[in-house]
Amino acid sequence: MRISVLKPVAAALTLALLTTGCATGGSGKKELAYVARDVNSLYGAAKTRLDQGRYAEAAQLFDEVERQHPYSVWARRAQLMSAFSYYLARNYLESIGSAQRFLAVHPGNKDAPYAYYLIALDYYEQISDVTRDQKITQQALDALGELIRRYPDTPYAADARLKVDLVNDHLAGKEMEVGRFYQRRAQWLAASIRFRQVIDQYQTTTHTPEALHRLTECYLALGIKDEAKKAAAVLGANYPGSEWYQRAYKLMQEHGAD
Repeated sequence: MRISVLKPVAAALTLALLTTGCATGGSGKKELAYVARDVNSLYGAAKTRLDQGRYAEAAQLFDEVERQHPYSVWARRAQLMSAFSYYLARNYLESIGSAQRFLAVHPGNKDAPYAYYLIALDYYEQISDVTRDQKITQQALDALGELIRRYPDTPYAADARLKVDLVNDHLAGKEMEVGRFYQRRAQWLAASIRFRQVIDQYQTTTHTPEALHRLTECYLALGIKDEAKKAAAVLGANYPGSEWYQRAYKLMQEHGAD
């Protein structure tokens, strides 16, 4: 899922805004063969590839800076630039690895918030549709939460909070999809547990009105009319003009609600 747009990074990283591009293949591999180079020319070559949109090659060259000149000031910068380049190449696993190496060696560095932000983005960009396993979605939520907890006053945390809302909505959507699956098979108790989960854990998401309506349906099917009335009442109190409340109200009338 590519909802986000990567914001400009800290000035210390000297990253320019980039146009969209693809990493090149075969012809670049010869150029990336190991050659001992001074740090300035090696870093410059990596930055040139980055500016050209040759992201995978740029990442490999930034890695080479770190390997050939591990104790230089450029090695620290190259770790983050490598993570950024891998992110643009959509090689999220390598991007996470580069950012984590940076944090392991430089946990208190001023660019640490950006490293955490990149890790969160790497997970976030891999979020799949609600019909698939949501392990990555949970990892994205955890990474976003870690960034917010550690650096609450940074611009990265502000963006992370917006993404948390989208991730929660996505997780709620997964619960709804599973709940509707059980409901179609008349497995009312299993369905009600899923809809209850949405109401309890994701109550600020767009799925809550439908979850309350579905819960009303499940409780009626289970013969628990009092619980159905409570769910319909909560729906009416919070979403009185919604289509879901109208449907729940009609359903309760059909079942002889007072």
